Amino acid sequence: MSDQIRENQSVSIVHKIERRWAVLMSAIMLVLMLTVVFTGLHWAMMPPSRVETIRIASLETNSEFSESNLGSAASKDGSVIVRVLAQQYSFTPQCILLPANTPVTFRATSADAIHGMLVTGTNINSMIEPGYISTFKTVFPQPAEHLMPCHEYCGTGHQAMWARVKVIERAAFFEMLKRKGANGRVDCVN
Repeated sequence: MSDQIRENQSVSIVHKIERRWAVLMSAIMLVLMLTVVFTGLHWAMMPPSRVETIRIASLETNSEFSESNLGSAASKDGSVIVRVLAQQYSFTPQCILLPANTPVTFRATSADAIHGMLVTGTNINSMIEPGYISTFKTVFPQPAEHLMPCHEYCGTGHQAMWARVKVIERAAFFEMLKRKGANGRVDCVN
């Protein structure tokens, strides 16, 4: 009889331990689910209020992304606008020249597949989708060179898809633009 009592007690202890673990695991799962719900509602990702589209078929012929329009150019307000075309497996232009301490607006689109655009050491990190124009703004505080790889797998040549962003002194940049003329664009070669 004492064996039966001991067996019942050990079964009872095991059940208590299992119940405690089940309650603990349920509480952890509940906390995790509440965290997901809270962050999903609190940091809600909303689509942009202004979505720009572009026809891919006429991308390089009669749009702002024609080859003669790509690269860095000064705006009337003294800021710089950069137009970039992503296509398998390159960015055009391959090297982007920008001034330090100047507001810069990037406008990028893709000709063929989804690409990613990441400028190392900066806050630039964007998806580039065909048919849509991605627009983002930044300021480069000092002269430097940055690598700009594609961070979204786009096919077998993905690992070779990158460009450079070269930031130079503001005065030198605008002097180069002045030499190019009214509608001039500058790059690392000029």
